[in-house]
This record gives sequence, C-alpha cells and structure tokens, in this order.
Amino acid sequence: MKVGLIVPGGVDRTGTERVIPSLLWLIERIARVHELHVFALRQEPRPSRYTLLGAQVHNIGARPRRLRAVLALRAEHRRRPLDMLHAVWAHPSGIVAAAARRLLGCPLLLHLTGGDLAAIPEIGYGLCLTRRGRWWLRKAVTAASLVTVPSTAAAERARALGIAAQRLPFGVALDRWPVAAPRAREPDRPARLMHVASLNLVKDQRTLLLGTRVLRDSGVSFHLDIVGYDTLNGAMQRLAAELSLAACVTFHGFLPHAQLRPIMERAHLLLVSSRHEADPIVALEAAVAGVPTVGTRVGHLADWAPEAAVTVAVGDHRALATAVVELLADDARRLRIAEAAQARAVREDADSTTRRVLELYERLAGRGVGQQRGTANAAHPAAGTAAGTAGGGLGNRRR
Repeated sequence: MKVGLIVPGGVDRTGTERVIPSLLWLIERIARVHELHVFALRQEPRPSRYTLLGAQVHNIGARPRRLRAVLALRAEHRRRPLDMLHAVWAHPSGIVAAAARRLLGCPLLLHLTGGDLAAIPEIGYGLCLTRRGRWWLRKAVTAASLVTVPSTAAAERARALGIAAQRLPFGVALDRWPVAAPRAREPDRPARLMHVASLNLVKDQRTLLLGTRVLRDSGVSFHLDIVGYDTLNGAMQRLAAELSLAACVTFHGFLPHAQLRPIMERAHLLLVSSRHEADPIVALEAAVAGVPTVGTRVGHLADWAPEAAVTVAVGDHRALATAVVELLADDARRLRIAEAAQARAVREDADSTTRRVLELYERLAGRGVGQQRGTANAAHPAAGTAAGTAGGGLGNRRR
C-alpha cells in the first residue's frame, strides 16, 4: 500500500529537533510495512525532499502551501497511485487532505488533535473560535472517511460538536523510550517535580508557578524542573523571580529526548497545568518512565483519574498544590497511581497504535470510493448536521 501522510511539521530531517516524537514513532512503524510519503507543510521554508525513518518526506516550503501541497500529492499519485491519505490535525493538514481526496479519490483517515476541537476565548486559542476555523473543521471532517482522536475526553468534545470519532491514542515507542519501574521516594530528601511543555498560554505555566509558590509556602521541600521551548519571551522566568522561586525552580529550555530522560527518571511527579490537551503525550512518556502525573482535568488525565492520575480543575493553582502535597505525603498511593498509569501506557504503546492504524488503512482502502463517501457520513452522521453545528456555536476567535 502507498500512503500519503499530511502533517504541519514535526518531522525535521535531524530526527531530534523540531520533531514530534510520537509522530516519528508512528512514521517509523508504518514505513516498515507500507510505502510512506510524508507531506510536511511547515517544516522548512524552502521546498525539499529527504528520507526519514524509512519514509520519504516532501517538505512543501513556501506559500501558497496548501496549493503546493495538493499539487505535490497529485504529482506523487501520478508516479504511482496513493491508496490512502492520512491527515494529522484538521488545519492545515485536513484541509489539504480534503482537497487531495476530491482530486485523487483516495480514502482519508483524519486525526483531530491539538486545538482542533478547542475554543478558549480568553487566550485566543482553538480552531473553533472563528467562523473560518469552524468552516475548516467542517470541511476536513466532511471529507474524512473516518475520524480519530487521542482520548476519550477528546471524543466527548467531538461528539458535543456533532462529530463521531474513534479513540486512537498515539502511544510511546518502548524500544526508544523503555519501561522503568516506579521508584519509591526517600521522604527525607526534596521531592523532584517536573513539567514538560512549551512555555505558552495554553500550557498555563502561570497556574503551575502560582501552585509552586503555595507548595513552597506550605513548607514542602522540592525542586521543579521545567523543560520546554519558551514562546513567551521570558515572562514565566520573570514571574518565577517575582514569586521568589529561583532557588526551587530550574528552566531548562528545549531538550532533546535523550537529555529529557534522565530528568524524568529522577522525578517523583509530573505536573500538567494545561488549559487544554487532546493527549498529553508527555503523561504517557512519564508513565512509561515510572512517574505519575498530577494535573488539570484534560485529555488522557481526565480519562485516567482517579486510578491512574490525580486531576484538578483547570486554572486552580491551589488545588494543584494541594493534590501534590497529598500525593507526596502518601508514597504508597503515589506508587499505585504510577503502576496503574504505566500499565495503561504500555498497553497502548506505539506498536498498538500502529496496529490500529494499519487495520484502519486496510479496512478503508478495501472499500470503493463510492462506499468511502457513504462511510464518511456514517462515521460522523453530522457531516451535514454536525458540520452545521461546527459552523455554529463553537467560539469566536482563532489562535
């Protein structure tokens, strides 16, 4: 089978920087089975082509990207027909895939993630905030043969918008990120906390730091490692200084996976403060490494609580701090949660994800084009109804 995977980016030729590890793990595994062509819309500024993990990457480059991407897909289809289109994110990937499907007649598997289903007006985040964004979502969903999302929480959000979606988590590659048993904490030593996310308004490090100050004021002995690319021009570092947290918080900036792993292995808790997550994959990585998560009620964490994660309301820094204090005070419970989280993450690892994806490819590609278009409406009966919903009350501003 010949597959065209359309992504915004995350597939840098280095394989280490400007990448999305879970996406690379999936690409590597699909490429072992099928001829895989990855169409990256925003990876590099100039058009290029290179091999990555057994796949051919077509970097689209300069504007007009959507048109250039559709033409690149058509050109590759003419060399030898594509059997399947797979888009990750509704925009811009799903829009390109929708146009390509109409042109080429291939079935389309659409994975909604990130902010595709979100609308958070106070920070201007989410595809569903503007009429144009809702239109993009509607076009991508209507063209899809099948829609998937990473978590039950995301599936419920999709259903609220009239979109029927199957849960398909992008799991962790255990050969690249091996399992480590949860580790007991020495109570007389400072707790090691960590947070892994780009510094931005969606990940809400303000709530994280305010909660950290409550921890410090409560007399908890700890150190917090924050790992992630800074998009806020030092605002969180300045806030940490204002809160007198310099002695107990370290900002590491972006770190490749190999450098992240040692920090995670010495952590006792992962903290997630996000306003919105479709996943988050870092919670899966932490679970595989034996580290439980305390975080806001989003994505996988909402799915896992209370057995395999501890969750609090979005934006509630005091509740976040209280949950951390309580879990650090009960190491037996912390270890039980870590073990439950690890069992779930290992059960749905990257190999499991790939098996599911390949099964969907075979099922969708095995039908005729006419059947596929009927299936699109069956998969989300709202392709008309739901799309109308998507065009209605989903929000009013785009990130």
